[in-house]
Amino acid sequence: MRATAEPLEGNRVRLSIEVEEAEVDEALDSTARRLAQQVRVPGFRPGRVPRRVLEARLGGAAALRHQALEDALPDLYARAVTDTEVDPIAPPDIDITSGEDAGPVIFAATVEVRPSVTVPGYQGLVVTVPSVTASDEDVDRQVDRLREQSGELVEVGRPAVDGDHVTIDLHGQRPGHDDLQVDDYLYEVGGGQAVPGLDDQLRGARPGDILQFEAAMPGPDGDEVSTQFRVLVKDVKEKVLPTADDAWAREASEFETLAELRDDLRSRLGQVKVVQAQLALRDRALQALVALVEDEPPEALVDAEVRERLHDLGHRLEARRITLEQFLQASGRDEQSLLDELRQEAYLAVQVDLALRALADAEGLEVSDEELDEAIAEMAEQSGGSPAELRAALERTGRLPAVRSDRRKAKALTWLLDNVELVDEEGQPVSRDLLKVDAGAGGGADEDGAAAGADEDGAAAGDEGTASPGGLPAGGEGSDSVEAEQAPEVES
Repeated sequence: MRATAEPLEGNRVRLSIEVEEAEVDEALDSTARRLAQQVRVPGFRPGRVPRRVLEARLGGAAALRHQALEDALPDLYARAVTDTEVDPIAPPDIDITSGEDAGPVIFAATVEVRPSVTVPGYQGLVVTVPSVTASDEDVDRQVDRLREQSGELVEVGRPAVDGDHVTIDLHGQRPGHDDLQVDDYLYEVGGGQAVPGLDDQLRGARPGDILQFEAAMPGPDGDEVSTQFRVLVKDVKEKVLPTADDAWAREASEFETLAELRDDLRSRLGQVKVVQAQLALRDRALQALVALVEDEPPEALVDAEVRERLHDLGHRLEARRITLEQFLQASGRDEQSLLDELRQEAYLAVQVDLALRALADAEGLEVSDEELDEAIAEMAEQSGGSPAELRAALERTGRLPAVRSDRRKAKALTWLLDNVELVDEEGQPVSRDLLKVDAGAGGGADEDGAAAGADEDGAAAGDEGTASPGGLPAGGEGSDSVEAEQAPEVES
């Protein structure tokens, strides 16, 4: 078989494939053997039906040849794609131009391929990263949060204000529905919880006050139901926080003095801010690179990415025994809004994919066979299989080039993060050394100084790791992670 590729307009390629008569005969024999096992002909055992009988049953030799070509074309096309090294992103349009009835076969396959984009100016990208220094105000907020945890509620004689805690009996009547009744409910005024409008009623209330008002509440069917509420205020308490001194520090933490506690909080906050800066660098560097790409991503790539994300979502919901309808209801979305959201994410993912490929091309980044073996070994370890079995499966399904491509994009991302210029919010240069995690400060660090366990808000990171903080996919392998100590807990 011989194959050649000819570029066409509209990001398409025309493959011309010539199949020798000997290969056509092999395809005929293979189809005849398969049909001989499947076709039931009186007087012949399965697998023993002569070809002439098969041809007669199918409508002649031409019909058998047509079936054989139909069976062989997908494999022949796949081989042509491999031989010509094109990168299809959509199903091909195949047209047999010669040999449909006899002799060698010539067919053409027109297919849309992944576009090659450019990223002009990628070597001069500048990225702004947030400060990695914890200010006194940051530390004060953490101290106040710890004081909140050990505060005491004390009854007061004044009217309730936001932040006070009130003990209430709450009774609601909904026509045609069961009544709502909660007794001795401790509620924080201004919390915006429980019942719409409750906060407005409680502000200025005193013990013994009886409040009556109307509010719309969701009914059993999801519809809003007008509900009459009656609230008895039993007491009003304010939270009294302990004085931030050495005695409190000894009681609330492992430290002897308030100064030691503040130093530890400052160190831990610094580590969280380093993680935030690392994530911001990753996100903003990708945004800056994507902005250099002028071409719109092909719809075929975006559609394929949407299907992949839907498939992944379905698997994750199934693992949690949640239906799509339950997921949509819990997230407050309908099916169309979910599809719109997935499409927007897919669009960004395709943009990142194309931009990283372009960067890899521009820098001549390639993945050696040894690096590919390492990637397969890592994947096998994660899945609990052997590298040899995984490689065989990847080769069988044609996914081996995708593994190499993913590792190549990971190298491009590493190059990008190592070479963009870093500045702070004031435009002053930032040293990359500041973005390394100190192994002795509030948690461990890996070889690259990368930290894990915090997102943009210092909270726990997500489970899949497929996107950076701003929704832009990483486009490659993520950095190694470390576990952070949790006492005392730090929020940013």
